Amino acid sequence: MNAVPDIYRILPEVVLTITGVLVMLTDASMAPGRSRRGLGWVAAFGTTLALLVSEWQLSLPTGSGFSDTVETSPFTVFFHMLICGIVLVTLLISLDTLPENSHHQGEYYALITFGAVGMCLLTSAVELLMVFIALEISSISTYVLACYRKQTGRGPESAIKYFLLGSFATAFLLYGIAMVFGATGTTSVYEIARAASTAQNQGLIHAALALMLVGILFKVSAAPFHVWTPDVYEGAPSPVVALMSTAPKAAAFAFLLRVVYEMFPTLRSVWSPALWVVAVLSMTVGNLAALRQQNVKRMLAYSSIAHAGYLLAAFAGFGASGIAAASFYTAAYAAMNVGIFAVVTLVGGYDDERPLIPDYKGLLHRSPLLGSLLIFFLVSLVGIPFTGGFFGKFYSFSAAVGGGAVLLAVIGLLNSGVAAAYYLRLAFTAAQRPDDETNEARLPIVPMGIAVGAGLLFAIGATLVLGIAPGTVLHITESGAHTLQAPPAMSIAPEVTARRANQ
Repeated sequence: MNAVPDIYRILPEVVLTITGVLVMLTDASMAPGRSRRGLGWVAAFGTTLALLVSEWQLSLPTGSGFSDTVETSPFTVFFHMLICGIVLVTLLISLDTLPENSHHQGEYYALITFGAVGMCLLTSAVELLMVFIALEISSISTYVLACYRKQTGRGPESAIKYFLLGSFATAFLLYGIAMVFGATGTTSVYEIARAASTAQNQGLIHAALALMLVGILFKVSAAPFHVWTPDVYEGAPSPVVALMSTAPKAAAFAFLLRVVYEMFPTLRSVWSPALWVVAVLSMTVGNLAALRQQNVKRMLAYSSIAHAGYLLAAFAGFGASGIAAASFYTAAYAAMNVGIFAVVTLVGGYDDERPLIPDYKGLLHRSPLLGSLLIFFLVSLVGIPFTGGFFGKFYSFSAAVGGGAVLLAVIGLLNSGVAAAYYLRLAFTAAQRPDDETNEARLPIVPMGIAVGAGLLFAIGATLVLGIAPGTVLHITESGAHTLQAPPAMSIAPEVTARRANQ
């Protein structure tokens, strides 16, 4: 019998929900034309509180609540803290870059916090119907945020593409859930893990796994389900891209880890080769396409596809090592990617007035701080030692080698070499001197406010800590990996037991 009150299991989600509702109600009561900047601070305060509450959850014993629909463990707490950290930085970036006269600022901040609710819930749900609800909460928020800059032609276009393709992916996931229910008679992750290996219709189990993988791999923009990524990144505001390129992906990767390692561990011979192929495709397609890009946001979009491949390489690792490596890489990528999109936001402005790589020429001379930060995050994305990007790739490829996927690690290293070409091209462009006064005039010194400065400091600190002293975070990810492999004991519903006895 679990003595921990159920509400404690979802306390971060409760705090974020209250914050979102408070922001919306306050926004509705404010006079038109009045500044909504304070609402952003309210959202940031609520997210910080949710982050602290998530850290407090580490003191709770691992267990489930609400009739075994959600779980609290070091694994879920790690991803809760990661998602809250990403959302906090996104809010801080938005505070200083969102135009004061833009419409619907209250809805903007509320949607970010409501989306965080869905993402946190997705990482802790151990009931597939709860997973579907969490995924919808997260997805609908990001669909709307992608269209926030609706006065431009690219914003609505990218949002429609994102919504339609995302709906197809959700349908695949839901159909997979229906199939696994038909084969096992349950939608509980733990019950499915027990029933999958003995179910009579193994073909249905395999089909369910395949459909669920399609739905999840779309969410993490892995090839060949990546076509939406460049257009959405280009059309959405840069702070929104900083969020959607990291937080929803972190939640989706957490669910993917739960599916393959906890729900279908006996089907490793099926999902491991499939993810091997997807990892190679993602790394190769993403890096080769990024080489040809002149638009910075599209280049970073294709690089995110490649990074999904690097992360998927960790899935070839055995058990806890693979889970820990994938979790660590998720955190490292989130830190450096949020940071570089903060810089892109400051350089390009809210309307992306300087979207191309040549527009960054002379940035280091015109604005040494922004230029240095851009180069720092690019160096981490390349994977140079003493940065989070280096140790992320190191652990991911080490897990792959440990799992016997040496060829996959070699392909990953070769792709890292290819990636260095386009990352360093942007770094060298920023380090060059401006050609003339015209070029220099295209690079105004962007004032850095306190909020965005704090967000950048957070991203820099996380990237450095993960690169110089990764031990603490790696210890947390390893603890989470062990709890994911050893789910808490659960009572089996009588109707499920009876149904299985009749099989």
